Amino acid sequence: MAAARSALASAGRAANEAVSFVVFMLLDALELLLCLLYKVADYVAEGAWRPCYCSSSAVAAPGKIVVAERGGSKVVSMLSSTKLLLEDVSDTLYTRPSLLAGAAGSSSPPSFSRRREKARPSASATTLTVHSAIVQILRGKAAGAGDDEHKPYPSPRWSDCHCANCNPADADRLFVHVEGPHDGGDTEEDVLFIHGFISSSGFWTETVLPHVSREARARRRLFAVDLLGFGRSPKPADSLYTLREHVEMIERSVIERYKVGAFHIVAHSLGSILALALAVKYPAAVRSITLVAPPYFPVPKGEMGTQYVLRAVAPRRVWPAIAFGASVACWYEHLGRTVSIVLCKHHRLWELAFRVFTLYRVKTYLMDGFFCHTHIASWHTLHNIICGSAGKIDKCLEAVRDQLTCGVTIYHGGDDELLPVGCSYAVQSKIPRANVKVIDGKDHVTIVVQRQRELARELEEIWDTKR
Repeated sequence: MAAARSALASAGRAANEAVSFVVFMLLDALELLLCLLYKVADYVAEGAWRPCYCSSSAVAAPGKIVVAERGGSKVVSMLSSTKLLLEDVSDTLYTRPSLLAGAAGSSSPPSFSRRREKARPSASATTLTVHSAIVQILRGKAAGAGDDEHKPYPSPRWSDCHCANCNPADADRLFVHVEGPHDGGDTEEDVLFIHGFISSSGFWTETVLPHVSREARARRRLFAVDLLGFGRSPKPADSLYTLREHVEMIERSVIERYKVGAFHIVAHSLGSILALALAVKYPAAVRSITLVAPPYFPVPKGEMGTQYVLRAVAPRRVWPAIAFGASVACWYEHLGRTVSIVLCKHHRLWELAFRVFTLYRVKTYLMDGFFCHTHIASWHTLHNIICGSAGKIDKCLEAVRDQLTCGVTIYHGGDDELLPVGCSYAVQSKIPRANVKVIDGKDHVTIVVQRQRELARELEEIWDTKR
């Protein structure tokens, strides 16, 4: 009997691999066609050719953009006012070899090319050439209002939703849901909730927050943010949505604006990476860290971290369905943009149809989070945070282990098919004091959505624990 089950499982895996190969070969071809269509559409709608990441073009960073090395880090400086560490940009944005390319034996483009140049006073004598799509975004940031040579991306773009929720008037700060006195009042500490990928603050405000007790609220302010590019927060078309940009926006919108002192962090999925980075920046202020389904994949020696995480998160398989969805989102820039146009640009129509179909009996907060983002935001966040953090997250975990004394609790659904339970145990291997709780019968979403009462009670116990 066991032998039969093993043979059946092997046959299933073989069938999955065979079907996946055919499906993703077809998707590779479709991606090439969509690339051409969107280049024409962008030119017609925006009056400029827009580079994309599926090409291997790389250009120098001339004029207003200076690329140089300082202190061992590659820095892009625009008008001497904005700096971007190139290490924040994941190479998976432009080195995603297709099955067609692999079959043809073509190689992936290099991350950066170097050439020696005359030394500048404030930098070393090394200049870098950067992928043209990245330079286009940086040029858009640096260009003046009358600069026709390098037109910035319009925001919103023609392929994005133009509604007021998706394009808030305040473009400098995130949307923040606050419960409790805005000035802090007599509260002892605060709690910051961070959502995951293609989600919003509603993931917390419609589930856990309503079940937090009055006693807990009396002593704490509760903050839930919409991350940069998602929900009702700004969605700049000239952002690369790096870890640095996300964290700085949380600082500006919550910690500095509301004068947050001591605080707890609760984060789901991708938000766990931001939570760890934030905790490392405020080691004396963080009272506890609660991570739900953290996307941590330890990289084996000899592997390139970003590419390893890309293959782990998006294995290019048609089954399970959530792996297929992740693979399409990670590997196909233009197909992902098409999905965004169909769903996100017309999210109000989809939400209305769903409400009518369910006779207004089902809340749509998960749809709000899933649909209210732009493709530029989701594409760059996925690659620069999930894949690009492959090396940074190890340093963050080590800092939490060695420099922070707060408690660390990790929840993971036993049936999570997107991020395996091993991710949470891998975090525990880095932070031995972390307490891992695996909830049987729950997946990546229902770990919160179907146990909000229990989670709220458990969180209060965590917050009340003195260390």
